[in-house]
Amino acid sequence: MASRSTSSLCTTTLLLLVVSWATSATARNFYQDFDITWGDGRAQILNNGDLLTLSLDKASGSGFQSKNEYLFGKIDMQLKLVPGNSAGTVTAYYLSSNGSTWDEIDYEFLGNLSGDPYILHTNVFSQGKGNREQQFYLWFDPTADFHTYSILWNPQRIIFSVDGTPIREFKNAESIGVPFPKAQPMRIFSSLWNADDWATRGGLVKTDWTQAPFTASYRNFNADNACVWSSGSSSCASSTSSSSDGNAWLSEELDSTGQDRLKWVQSNYMIYNYCTDAKRFPQGFPPECSMS
Repeated sequence: MASRSTSSLCTTTLLLLVVSWATSATARNFYQDFDITWGDGRAQILNNGDLLTLSLDKASGSGFQSKNEYLFGKIDMQLKLVPGNSAGTVTAYYLSSNGSTWDEIDYEFLGNLSGDPYILHTNVFSQGKGNREQQFYLWFDPTADFHTYSILWNPQRIIFSVDGTPIREFKNAESIGVPFPKAQPMRIFSSLWNADDWATRGGLVKTDWTQAPFTASYRNFNADNACVWSSGSSSCASSTSSSSDGNAWLSEELDSTGQDRLKWVQSNYMIYNYCTDAKRFPQGFPPECSMS
């Protein structure tokens, strides 16, 4: 009887050790993945690395960046934005490389007066050139809870998604002379800062500092499906890897359901699209605008 109990206890202990090892091997936290880069204590990593907060007051905002650089990836982050009167504030979450001909994939959340909707501003820079803005309202209150903001970046396309719903696709249009971000590794950056000279109604609404500090929160970062760039080489075998080695996302595209959801968002929630701004481009729209 005693030996059976001992055997059972050993088995249980072994199972607990295996579960503990598996959990520690897969769990990520902000201490491992990010560095706080500015803000003099206004950015904080909390809850044993599960939560990161950025704060803004009249003296300064705050920001962080990823320890790793990535060259292609499927990257998720959950954000809960500044609640209440957030007019004048911008929460930026983006991928960017360095240098004067940088690449960048941009989410910017433009604050607003209490009760008015946030504006989600997106942009894509390639070789230092942006001017590819699309803006959206969201179909929920982004300050009431955490929501997942995702970037799929592979050699063929960039897809912005919110809670799994695609809101924007930027396709590789190199065949018609449009540079595409594919050669410069990028870090993940985020910051909360004061932009009341332009952020809300073109700068007409200023930041109400009596509401400070303003705080945005982050959790559940996931870059398991991403190619880490280190010492001149990628953690992915090659940019043409297929689903056989777990890198199906490197050739992922929107299926018919995804295309329908993209059209739904763009029909109902898009409030600005550079590809329809004729006043801005009197000589004709940028060439990628002709792609379906």
